[in-house]
Amino acid sequence: MTDDAILRPRRSVLYMPGANERALEKAKILPTDALILDLEDSVAPDAKADARKRVAAAVASGEYGYREVTIRVNAPGTPWHAEDLRAAAEAGPDAVVVPKVDSPETVHAVERALEAAGAPDRTAIWAMVETPQAMLDARAVAAASERLTVLVMGTNDLAKELHAEFVPGRTPLLTGLSLALLGARAAGKVILDGVYNDVQDLAGFEAECVQGRQFGFDGKTLIHPKQVEPCNSAFAPSQAEIERSRRIIEAFEAAAAEGRGVVTVDGRMIENLHVEDARRVLSLAEAIAGR
Repeated sequence: MTDDAILRPRRSVLYMPGANERALEKAKILPTDALILDLEDSVAPDAKADARKRVAAAVASGEYGYREVTIRVNAPGTPWHAEDLRAAAEAGPDAVVVPKVDSPETVHAVERALEAAGAPDRTAIWAMVETPQAMLDARAVAAASERLTVLVMGTNDLAKELHAEFVPGRTPLLTGLSLALLGARAAGKVILDGVYNDVQDLAGFEAECVQGRQFGFDGKTLIHPKQVEPCNSAFAPSQAEIERSRRIIEAFEAAAAEGRGVVTVDGRMIENLHVEDARRVLSLAEAIAGR
């Protein structure tokens, strides 16, 4: 995966119901970094075919500006999966989001289906990891294909599989979150945190965004437009982070020019790893500012 793909802002990734034409239209003006046009959970069985046509037309319209536009297909093994993949391949979204991915074999099958249907090379695979098996095999899933660029946490399904309760701080899910994050980073892939279900609880939502950012997630999947702006803020570098990153790079470069091997910034020892992280922060800030 290229550096550009890794550093593309994916702070806020909003699910939009594929059967709702008004929602698809509204998505064109929302300040979200990415959209998941959904054919799965938000669409009733008897509306799947119409939603598929509507979503494919929305993607082909090219009317979503800078937003990364993806299609979530129905899960492998469902009656709609194969036709969803064919329609998505023809529409050519930025990515196809695949639920219930818990093995490299599932990734390979999706990749073959997309290629057989003529999907453009730029259409990536985003794999949803949402079962205990997926947590344990997250690295293998993430590394299964160069076409797979993003892991998406399915925390609702994971909690169901674990028989876990939803509690502030998500203690029952922390092991799974950590395993998936480790797997994604080991494979050099992007990873998105799961959704927050209570759209009225903005304080709880913001706290979970902060937790996800502290863990190392690149962004968060969302279920309501009101969650977009606080999520964008939480996952963007703060002005203080940007300024400190600049100081780190300047101090390190000055020390190198003078032949000094020891550098301190704000009283802390600085090494190459800190400089690399500072450059990442500045690159992400620039990409966000470019929006």
